[in-house]
Amino acid sequence: MSTTQMNTDKGIARAPSRGHDVISVTQQSRRIRLVLCLSMALIITAHLCYASAELLKDPDNWWQVKVGLDILASRSFPAIDTYSYTFAGQPWIAKEWLGQVLLATGYNAFGWSGVLFVTISAVASMIFILTWYLSAALKPMVTIATVLAITVLAGSVYNARPLIFSLPIIALWTAVLFRAARDRQPPPFWLLTLIVLWANLHATFTFGFVIAAFAGLDLLSRVRLSQPKILANWIAFGLLCPLASMINPYGLQAILATFTVASGNEAVPFIMEWNPFNARTDHFSETALLTVVAALLLTGTRIRWTYAAFFIFTLHLFLAYSRFQYLWLLLAPIVLSADIAQQFPALSMQKWMTEAHDALERAIVKYARQISVAIVACWFAVAMIFLNFSAVTPSDTVSASGALTFARAHNLSGNVLNSYNFGGTLIFHGIKTYVDGRTDQLFLDGFSNRAAEMGTPAGKPILLQEIEERAIKWALLTPDDSRIAFFNELPGWRKAYQDEFAFVYVNEN
Repeated sequence: MSTTQMNTDKGIARAPSRGHDVISVTQQSRRIRLVLCLSMALIITAHLCYASAELLKDPDNWWQVKVGLDILASRSFPAIDTYSYTFAGQPWIAKEWLGQVLLATGYNAFGWSGVLFVTISAVASMIFILTWYLSAALKPMVTIATVLAITVLAGSVYNARPLIFSLPIIALWTAVLFRAARDRQPPPFWLLTLIVLWANLHATFTFGFVIAAFAGLDLLSRVRLSQPKILANWIAFGLLCPLASMINPYGLQAILATFTVASGNEAVPFIMEWNPFNARTDHFSETALLTVVAALLLTGTRIRWTYAAFFIFTLHLFLAYSRFQYLWLLLAPIVLSADIAQQFPALSMQKWMTEAHDALERAIVKYARQISVAIVACWFAVAMIFLNFSAVTPSDTVSASGALTFARAHNLSGNVLNSYNFGGTLIFHGIKTYVDGRTDQLFLDGFSNRAAEMGTPAGKPILLQEIEERAIKWALLTPDDSRIAFFNELPGWRKAYQDEFAFVYVNEN
C-alpha cells in the first residue's frame, strides 16, 4: 500500500486515510464552513434559550399566538375583525397566518416554551445561512466576528412574532440572487417556492421583489445586452415573483395590505418601532453605523454602483424605520462580502485556505462529519432541556396578569378602554379590545389620532365622549398612561385595582 504525503506547509492536510482520493481545497473549505455554521447556530441557540425572556416582551406576542390558535381551531382564515369592539366587522385579514400558526403550534405543544423555541429555531436558521454565505468569501475569524456583531445589533427583532420566520428566508433569497448575478447566471427559479412560503409567513415578502430587482440590475450592469437569454430569464423571474406571492389565502389582498403601513398611515407615528432612527437615544446602532461608514472610507473600499445603490436603499430603511434596521445589518454584508474579500486578501477565505493550519483545523477537516453530528446532537439536547424545564412566560409589562385575574374574580364585563400595550393580552384572553397592535389594517380613519389626543392635557372631553359613545364600563391602563389623571377625576369612576404593571378603573355610573 502506498503512503500519501501530508502537505502541512501550504495548508490543511490534503489526503484522508483508507485510500480515498485527495481532499480538494473546495471540499476542505466546505467541511470547515459546515462545522463553523453549525457551531454558530448552536452558540446562538444556547444564548437565546438562556435569555429567552427577552423574546416575550412585545404586546403583539399574545395576539399573534391567539390568531394562530383560532385558525387551527376553526380551520378557516379570518376576513373581518372579531377581536375588537371598536372595529368589529371591519375587513381584516391574517396576512401572516402561517407564521401565526407556527407560533400557535409551538404553544399547543409546549406552552410559551414552545413559542419561544420555534422563534429561537428561526434565528438559528438565519445564523446558519448567514454564516454559510459569509464564510464562502471571508475567513473563519472574520466571519465569526461579523456574524456575532450582526446577531447582537439585530437583537431587537428577535421576538415571538411572524417577522422572525422571514429572517432565514430573506438571507437565503438575497445571497442566492446576488450570487447568481455575480456569476452571470439566470436566477434559480426554485426561489419562487421560497417567496410563496415567505408571502404566507410575513408581510416583508414585498421586499423580495425589491431585492430581486437590485440583483437583476447588478446582472444587467455586468452583461449589459450581450446575453439576452439570461436577461430574459431574470425578467421572467421578476414577473413571476408577485404572481407566486399571490399563492396565499388572500391573493392580491396580502400585497395591498403591506402598503397600508408603508404609505405611512396615521398610527405609524405613535408606534415606537415605526419611528425613525434616533441617534440621540440609540447610541449602540449609531456606533455600528459610523464604524461601518468609517471603515469603508478609510480602507478605500471600492463598491460597485449597483451594490452602492442597494447599500443606500437598506440604509434608508435603517434610518426611516427603527424596525427595519436589521435589513441593512443582515443584507449589506451578504452582498458586499465577496468584493471585500477580493480587495483585501487578508480577509479572504480563499487565501486562508492556502496558508498553514494547526492541528485543530486539520482535525476539523478530517473529522468534520463526526463533529457535525455531535454539534447537531448538542443542539437537540439544548432543545429538549429548554422545552422540558423552561417556564418563561410573556413579560408582566404586557400581560396584566394580576389585573385580569382581578377582573375575572369580580366579573368585570362590558367594553374596556385599554392601553395599547394590553391589547394583545386582552385578545388572547377573549376580551374585545379598544385598541391593539393590528394598526396595519385597523384603528385608522382618525381613530388613532383621536386616541392620541385623548392622552394630551386637553384630552378629557374626548375621553368623556368616548366613554359615552362606546359604552365603556371599565379601563385597563399601564401605570404611565396619561389618562389615569382624568380617570381619577371622573365622577362615578373608581380605581378598583393597582399593581406595578396595571391599573383597573370601574365605571359605577
